[in-house]
Amino acid sequence: MPALVSPDLFVPAVPATLWLPLGALAGVLLDRVLGELKRWHPLVGFGQLADGLEKILNRGPLRRASGLLAWALAVLPWVMLATWFKRDDLIGWLVDVSLLYLALGGRSLAEHAERVAGDLAAGDLPAARQHVGWIVSRNTSSLDETGVAKACVESVLENGNDAVFATLFWFIVLGGAGAVLFRLANTLDAMWGYRTERFLCFGWAAARIDDLLNYLPARLTSLSYALFGHTRRALRCWCAQAPRWESPNAGPVMAAGAGSLGLMLGGAATYHGRLEQRPRLGAGRPAGGDDIARALTLVRRSIGLWLAVYLLIGALRA
Repeated sequence: MPALVSPDLFVPAVPATLWLPLGALAGVLLDRVLGELKRWHPLVGFGQLADGLEKILNRGPLRRASGLLAWALAVLPWVMLATWFKRDDLIGWLVDVSLLYLALGGRSLAEHAERVAGDLAAGDLPAARQHVGWIVSRNTSSLDETGVAKACVESVLENGNDAVFATLFWFIVLGGAGAVLFRLANTLDAMWGYRTERFLCFGWAAARIDDLLNYLPARLTSLSYALFGHTRRALRCWCAQAPRWESPNAGPVMAAGAGSLGLMLGGAATYHGRLEQRPRLGAGRPAGGDDIARALTLVRRSIGLWLAVYLLIGALRA
């Protein structure tokens, strides 16, 4: 029986240094065209797995250690599986692209933000409060129009980094396994990384690991935001305001984004029934409904910049 023809024979000669940049481009295009899976999305199953681990291990006196163990049990097997599937051929490239597509959330973020902007444009404040509550963790039931717009713009800027740029960064570093590593780590931070009585000790590892993985991507994202708006003001806000923000990565991203857009973000917000006085970020006027589209444009232009840089570096290395 004749041997099967290698799938590589059907692929034009492409320098090895361009495979990952082209994979990043393909993954972004798939996310843009298809969006998130409506059913059977792997992250839904991962969330159920994480809930089960938390219920089992979040008890006893050694909650910091059990939190680290839960993180390892939830994340590392999938990263190892993605690494095992890694192959230097067309099949391996397609696996990497598929993993990146599943890890990205750019279109989903845009759809949620555009829904909030549409509600505000229609004057439907109750719907805007409900829909912005789907993408932020603060209490939105009493927000006015400015509060809704501010919360949505903050979410677009911060989640642009989490759902797109940091995932792209780790994809270029480690391929599909890197995208899986960051996306799962970021998901656990969103589930366990709260400073509440339940998660203060158990979620410590998830929060710190996410901070570590996000450190460099967040600063590259901040620089990208600064380049596509009022650059000097964005850099000034980043340097002066980000150190006062509790999160070491959200602060630079939102300060640079707010300064670039000429908006004032931050301020008081209610989380888990507790009012928090957050530092101000940015400079300029309060956010309005029309600024949601401006924030999305900032994210999209930054995505284009990242892809262009990846392809250029790959071509120069070739």
